[in-house]
Order: sequence, then C-alpha cells, then structure tokens
Amino acid sequence: MISKKFTRGYIPLYLLLIPGIIYFIIFCYTPMYGIIIAFKDYKLLEGIIGSPWVGFKQFKEIFSDSYFYTVFRNTLVISLMKLLFGFPVPILFAVLLNEVRLLGFKKLVQTASYLPHFISWIALAGILKSFLSLDGVVNTIIEFLGMERTIFLAQAEYFRAVLVISDIWKSFGWGAIIYFAAIAGIDESLYEAASIDGATRLQRIRHITIPSISYIIVIMLILSMASILDAGFDQIFNLYNSSVMEVSDIIDTYVYRVGIQDLKYSLSTAIGIFKSVVALVLILVTNWLAKKIDKDYNTLW
Repeated sequence: MISKKFTRGYIPLYLLLIPGIIYFIIFCYTPMYGIIIAFKDYKLLEGIIGSPWVGFKQFKEIFSDSYFYTVFRNTLVISLMKLLFGFPVPILFAVLLNEVRLLGFKKLVQTASYLPHFISWIALAGILKSFLSLDGVVNTIIEFLGMERTIFLAQAEYFRAVLVISDIWKSFGWGAIIYFAAIAGIDESLYEAASIDGATRLQRIRHITIPSISYIIVIMLILSMASILDAGFDQIFNLYNSSVMEVSDIIDTYVYRVGIQDLKYSLSTAIGIFKSVVALVLILVTNWLAKKIDKDYNTLW
C-alpha cells in the first residue's frame, strides 16, 4: 500500500500533469465523440444526434470502391519507401557526426541540418517546383551533361523519388536530435577502453555506439509504424497534380476530397477510422516482433 507521505510528496508533480491532461481531454478525447458519424448518414442540418443510423454502410462503400485500393496501395508504397530509405539516415548522420572532433564544425553542421525542418511544405513545394521545372537549376545541369530536360513533378516514374528525397532532406536533421541525446549518454570510458585494445573507429561504432542506442532505434521504429499510413498530406497535396495522381493519391488526400469537396462527412470519417485501426495493428505487431527479436527489450505495453 502506498503511504500518504509518499503520495503527498508527489502532489506538485501531479499538479504539473493537469494542463497536459486538460489538453488531451479537450483536443484528443472530446472530438472522438464525432466517430459515430461513420455509422450514420450524417446530415449537416440535422446534426450528429439527428442523423439516421446506417450501421456499417459507409465501410461497405469504402471496400466496394476499387479506387480506394489504389489509394491504399499508394499510401503504403510511399510510406514504406520513406521508412526504408529515410529511417536509417538520422541514425547514420548522428553516428558519423559524433565521430567529428572539430566542435565548431560539428555544431555548424548540426544547426544547418535542423533548418529545413522549420520550412513549411507550402514554401518548400514552391522551391521544389522552381528547381525541378523545365527552366530550373536541375534541368539546366542535366542539359549541360548532355541529357534531355524532364518535368520531374509531372512524370509518374520520378514523382515518388522526389517525395522521398525531399522528405529525407527536410526531416533527417531534426530526427537525429534524439540519437544525438542517446549517444551523449554513452559512457566515454567504453570508447577509451576500446581504443586501448586497438579498436578502430568503425569497430567502436559497431560494438559500442550502435548497441548502446539500439533501444532508442527500436522505440523510434515502433513510433514510426504508428504513422505508416501518414504518407505526408502537406507534402503531397502541395506537389501532386493530375499527371501523377495514379501514383501519388493517398488516403489523406482522398479523405480531403471526399470530406471537404464532396461533403461526404460520414464516408471520410469511416476512412479515418479504418486508417487508425490499421495503424494500431501495425504498432502492436512491431512491438511484438521487437520483443521476439530482442529478449531484453521491454515492451511499451
């Protein structure tokens, strides 16, 4: 039984939780009431309560729409490409920069890598369109090398590559922050002992740095799986066009069109619920696999 003295000593900490709890109640849990729209034929004038119940009609409509499977496939492909190529980059960046001994240069590179994170996708989309246009810098270089100019943002075979590369460039510096923090917590005596034993830098990275931050890598992977169906609405919405719709239309842009443009609120809510359920299953499976692979790993749940 927890003593009153122990509980009383933590009262200031409990009070600090109150603003956070209020925030989640107001902005995260209260809006969940609107989920019932997915099981109704929502009429704006009749409201949520007055709209008639239709059961799983909206979900049946989703799975009977052949285009939804195209959207779902695009979402998975783009998200997995970003995860496959983008997830290791912050880790490698943090590990390699940690080996740099010039403190001034290290801080400069670190700060420069953060800056793209603070550029909105609206601004960045304009920059990319300018750089990748027919008269842009990239095509000028391509023509100088003897190749033909290409409209990258209007070619289906190039569009996904542009999405992945620009997303990595924008986020890798910010994503590396947590790895820098984890590496900073490694005992320096381990590196000193390894150096005395004749270990090279590569061997120190392999046998000390990577194992020491492996738990952070696993946690970040699990958290990344939770957003596997978030392929990047802001990025794609500001970059895609009718020429690449077949390979770039994702669940979020589809929900935007269905809900905002077509005013099918019930259908868009049902798609959102489906997306959340899939994300929950993926994060639970990833957590289970992490436990099976590493017996010392403590599960989040």
